[in-house]
Amino acid sequence: MSLSNTVNAKAIELGKYVVRMTTEAGSGHPSTGLSLAHIVITLMHKQMRWDPADPWNAGADRLVLSEGHAVPIVYAAYADLGGVVGKSRAKCHTLTAHELDRLRTIDSELDGHPNPAEGFPFFDAATGSLGQGLSIGAGLGAAAKLAGSDKRIFVIIGDGESREGQIWEAADFIVDHKLTNVTAIFNCNGQGQADYVSPQQSAATLTKKLLAFGWDVKEIDGHDVDAIDAVLSAAVGAKPLAVIARTVKGWGVSALQTEGNHGKPLTADQIPAAEADLDAMYAKLNVPHTVDKTLTPPRPKAIAARVAKPITLPPFADAMREYGQGSALEKRKFSTRRAYGVALAALGKADERIVALDGDVSNSTFANIFAKAFPKRFFECKIAEQNLISAAAGMAAAGYIPFASSFAKFLARGYDQIEMASITRANIKLCGSHSGVSLAADGPSQMSLPDMAFFRSFTETDDGSDRPACVVFHPADAIAAYHCTALAANLQGMCYVRTHRPDVGFIYDANTAFEVGGSHQLVMGSALTIVSSGYMVTVCREAVEQLAAAGVKCTLIDAYSFPLNAEPILVAAKQTHGKILVVEDNYVGGFAGAVAEAAAKSGAATVESIVCKRIPKSAKTPEEMLTYLGLSVADIVKRVKALAG
Repeated sequence: MSLSNTVNAKAIELGKYVVRMTTEAGSGHPSTGLSLAHIVITLMHKQMRWDPADPWNAGADRLVLSEGHAVPIVYAAYADLGGVVGKSRAKCHTLTAHELDRLRTIDSELDGHPNPAEGFPFFDAATGSLGQGLSIGAGLGAAAKLAGSDKRIFVIIGDGESREGQIWEAADFIVDHKLTNVTAIFNCNGQGQADYVSPQQSAATLTKKLLAFGWDVKEIDGHDVDAIDAVLSAAVGAKPLAVIARTVKGWGVSALQTEGNHGKPLTADQIPAAEADLDAMYAKLNVPHTVDKTLTPPRPKAIAARVAKPITLPPFADAMREYGQGSALEKRKFSTRRAYGVALAALGKADERIVALDGDVSNSTFANIFAKAFPKRFFECKIAEQNLISAAAGMAAAGYIPFASSFAKFLARGYDQIEMASITRANIKLCGSHSGVSLAADGPSQMSLPDMAFFRSFTETDDGSDRPACVVFHPADAIAAYHCTALAANLQGMCYVRTHRPDVGFIYDANTAFEVGGSHQLVMGSALTIVSSGYMVTVCREAVEQLAAAGVKCTLIDAYSFPLNAEPILVAAKQTHGKILVVEDNYVGGFAGAVAEAAAKSGAATVESIVCKRIPKSAKTPEEMLTYLGLSVADIVKRVKALAG
């Protein structure tokens, strides 16, 4: 039988499943799924090299459904091919057509949008927050190229979704890095949710844009099987391929083709008419009912996934000398951002899984130390932080350990992408440099002040494996930054390392141990317990020295990690009359909130805080900025004296 007849017959058959499963779920997007029926079936049954019994195979071609709400058609095709579902090879089973009716139920692997972490391993990343899929595909493509794999990455993107700027960040990145293994398929059905798409997202305009971006562009009828197969069968060229597929939203079902049906399943009493519409397509397409519907994808080479193993770093001093920072050892003064760069390079030497991405600030984040040592494993993303984060998630899905760095303030542009990475349970490591207010002269547009509250919310959330959804490290000196970066590399899951611009004196011995949620007591006293982290530990040390000279001896604790183990802090507070002062260079919601919650639960202490409570401005020095914000040494001394009586 012809490929066209087989795929058309499957589109009719699987279209019925799409309609039924969304009606049974009471929600979903059958109209978008139907518009992609021929493209998805041609991809999954004919073009992609993959094994339905082993979707974890590292050598398989990959499909990223950026247009995540269309996922019912992928589920239907997957069940048709006998794909397995489950969170591991040891605990998986073949998805049956009967199970499609469990779409969106709490105990099903079939989430409303793609979500591999819930047991659908065919996908590599959670999608559905529109605009992110092409970046995921870029990361997968970069990883495949780095590994010397010939796998192909297919990304399906909605036409309305292409309004998102991240699509074009990814389009640039793919051309920059010559990722011709990535094919972008634009589903141009002309309809958004509330209205028709803008003419700026029409098939003709998208073609012009992509040509201007340096892509090879082919326009096809997205329901013409032979055209789909031909364009995807062509040899990979010198440019990445974009397929502009003109489709019909609600293909085959008249009740779903009118405007305003986005995200609206049919009612149960509409199902018979919908199935009759689809059955009528046999005659309309001249497809015999007796067509042989057997079609299986070509199998990939069996490639084992990258094996997780502990990564050990050389002693701090040795790494500093190896990467040209020996003079700092003499001065015993170094910034945490530079120490991050040294640690990253040392990690890269220790393990080939380590890759680095940066957003045109590597000479400030000091990821450039890694870039110089391992240029093939460094990926410059330029000023496009959303793509930076999502591409890192794609590389993590391919088995690499990506460190993505930028100014902490600029990472804020990607908070949605970070949240999607957490849903994926992506093994990505984020480094936000120039955080807090010590940046001073550059002013508030370059400072990140809400980041601790944002990331802390993830640290209190279970990712489903008894692990926090994110671990945060806020090192106070270069030695802490070196060891915390190594900890991040060895942890499974998302981590955030917060670094600072100013050089600060060494606080710790080179062999000091650090741990998730840990803290170190730096000074012991009886008047008050002061808790701080990052740059403010240095400020608090000076305040504690002045207080001691005045006869007010305080305990000082560096709480450098979330999720915070508050017990040592509460124990220390028992020796200071249950009084705690938390000092931070960020807005409310960081360590002060964590300590206060723990103290309230235990009833063992009272917690006061000094945080940034006004929007900063430019100042020539960190000291001037701290004074402006009420965070200076003098402010801390005054507050402690008042609290200590």
